[in-house]
Amino acid sequence: MDLTQVSSSRPGAPRVPATPPAASEISALGDERSFLRRLGAFDWLFALALVAGAGFALSRYHAHMNYYDKLVLVCTVPALVVLGWRWKPARLLMAGIAALSLAGIQFYHGDLARADTAFFLKYFLSSQSAILWMSALFVLATLFYWIGTLSRSPVGGAIGSKLTWAAVLMGFVGLMVRWYESYLIGADVGHIPISNLYEVFVLFSLITALFYLFYEKHYNTRSLGAFVLLVISAAVGFLMWYSIARDAQQIQPLVPALQSWWMKIHVPANFIGYGSFALSAMVGVAYLMKERGVLADRLPELEVLDDVMYKSIAVGFAFFTIATILGALWAAEAWGGYWSWDPKETWALIVWLNYAAWLHMRLMKGLRGSVAAWWALTGLLVTTFAFLGVNMFLSGLHSYGKL
Repeated sequence: MDLTQVSSSRPGAPRVPATPPAASEISALGDERSFLRRLGAFDWLFALALVAGAGFALSRYHAHMNYYDKLVLVCTVPALVVLGWRWKPARLLMAGIAALSLAGIQFYHGDLARADTAFFLKYFLSSQSAILWMSALFVLATLFYWIGTLSRSPVGGAIGSKLTWAAVLMGFVGLMVRWYESYLIGADVGHIPISNLYEVFVLFSLITALFYLFYEKHYNTRSLGAFVLLVISAAVGFLMWYSIARDAQQIQPLVPALQSWWMKIHVPANFIGYGSFALSAMVGVAYLMKERGVLADRLPELEVLDDVMYKSIAVGFAFFTIATILGALWAAEAWGGYWSWDPKETWALIVWLNYAAWLHMRLMKGLRGSVAAWWALTGLLVTTFAFLGVNMFLSGLHSYGKL
């Protein structure tokens, strides 16, 4: 109850009106128009800009695209339009990615060697430089989120949030420029940069961060950043080790099994699942800490943490299911069978069954509390082994992904 309401309820106390809702809240509650009718001129200009950008990409780079590439690009546009309409901060991110990626491409002048000589490429916009900036910004964001949480300072969380946005921007720019760099090496080498552990760890970090930023805005809290950014920083740490130990940042030609358009849709769907599962696990850690009184007054209510955990697992499960189906179709095309009990496939099934059971218990039995949180955290360990452990310790048809 609002304090002004309490004071007005005392006998003889002057009646003080409760704090009125913000104008935006009044507008949202009173506007019964359909979603499309609520869109303004700027919303439609944003959609037009995306359509124009896709048209530019098709006209400029159509020679490097097959039918399926063009289809994926065309289908991506409405998805990004709806995302920008529903989540306004994503618009500026998309504009920044497009502007910086095109700038980096232009600085190359068709010569890959300029990555070591052109100032902006060498220090900012080549794929390696941009991904290094992403890595540093994620680690700094983690630090500031923790400063904000431990000191109860909103400034620390605000800086951490801005650094996370900047890290996502530089990471996507790095991937876009890397895509172009692969074609500079050779037309037969060029491919979308989601084909090896180095590239998918970048993708994992970006997807996990984007989901976190969405929930941060939706629930109006930055205190979860200290937890979620830990798993992203761990991924960045692996990325740096892997680059140094294996020179993994070098662009390599695709192995035959990966020379398929299925990769362009299977891998992103898979990592939306992985990113959502990782986020739910770290929210589970926050839940367990609050339940035990650790940082209890600095974290959202248990109901909020439970809701974020549930929504993350639900979204991740949906995309992981889609990815598994796409993977089976890809396997049928590449190897002649939908399922072969390869170690990677077997562990993907284990991951799927784990989260299917979690959701079943949630929806049918009302799973809540510390059991759900521990289960989400355990699920991250299972998912990590399926993602990374299989590559390290087991072999099979997916051996091209070994460390």
